[in-house]
Amino acid sequence: MKKLLAFILALSLLCMGGVALADGETLVIYSARNERLNNIVIPAFEAKTGIKVEMITGSSGEVLQRVKSEVETGNVTVDIHWAADETMLAANRDLFEVYVSTENDAMMPLFKNDGTNCFNPAYAEPNVMIVNTKLLAEMGIEVNGYADLIQPELKGKIISADPANSSSAFQCLIGMLYGMGNGDPMSKEAWDFIDKFLVNLDGKTASSSSQVYNGVANGEYAVGLSYEDPCVELQAKGEQPVKVVYAVEGTIFPGQSVQIIKGAPHMEAAQKFVDFVLSEESQTAVAAALNLRPLRQGIPTNEKMIPNEEIKLFDTYSAKYIAEHKAEIVKTYVDHVEMTME
Repeated sequence: MKKLLAFILALSLLCMGGVALADGETLVIYSARNERLNNIVIPAFEAKTGIKVEMITGSSGEVLQRVKSEVETGNVTVDIHWAADETMLAANRDLFEVYVSTENDAMMPLFKNDGTNCFNPAYAEPNVMIVNTKLLAEMGIEVNGYADLIQPELKGKIISADPANSSSAFQCLIGMLYGMGNGDPMSKEAWDFIDKFLVNLDGKTASSSSQVYNGVANGEYAVGLSYEDPCVELQAKGEQPVKVVYAVEGTIFPGQSVQIIKGAPHMEAAQKFVDFVLSEESQTAVAAALNLRPLRQGIPTNEKMIPNEEIKLFDTYSAKYIAEHKAEIVKTYVDHVEMTME
């Protein structure tokens, strides 16, 4: 585990009018978010509020397990869990406090807290397709949406991670199910399409997310199902013939959220942190520097990314529904994979 402990001088706190915790106390955050995001948000939060922060980072599974252990033993030393989204965390919602941020009214309608939720979505990392334009041109085909993935020319030329084990691959699966199921991810039409897609996938399952987008960039595959950030970065560099495609049928905006741990020892400071992450100041700074999509209304993305309003979202998408049915969806997918292998 890597620790980042930042302190603000007392004189600076007085000048800024911040409200620090008592001597020796620190707001503790368990985070699986990337270091670039942490380095933008944490120093700004400390400077804005005068609250000292200790960051303890690890994988999503590691930090969640630590939270679970503390809550179950009644020895809670952590205040904030900053990782994943509702679809990944719903089974553990009892570990978190319900909190509606003072910034809630400014968020996009789909990501507002209804007053009963412990998840406060801050940024989105949409599911995308990354294509090798050179290979597609040689094949004489285009890929603009999910329906294009079952073109016979693409058999064995598509790469995806395993939705049963990869959060990004799971979101890509959900996008296909909504897009090809007329807004109903469990419809017969949706899963009939998945059967055809699996035939074209031809068993090409990546062991990691990076294998997907790098495999397309290097010309091993024509199409990869992935998440936006690294694909946008590859496209922006312009060193390889790649393009990011947002399916014409629609895209999923999984809302990467921030949660307050149940029984957090510094509850008021934890609430201030959630408010800051959703604030105009923080959302603007993050959007300008990183390939993350702010979920606060009216915040522009950086110049590498197309604006939010140019991406079609599914009107019927529900993070709550997907969270409640995740196990069923994954089992159904595994069953269909096994059927195509028979």
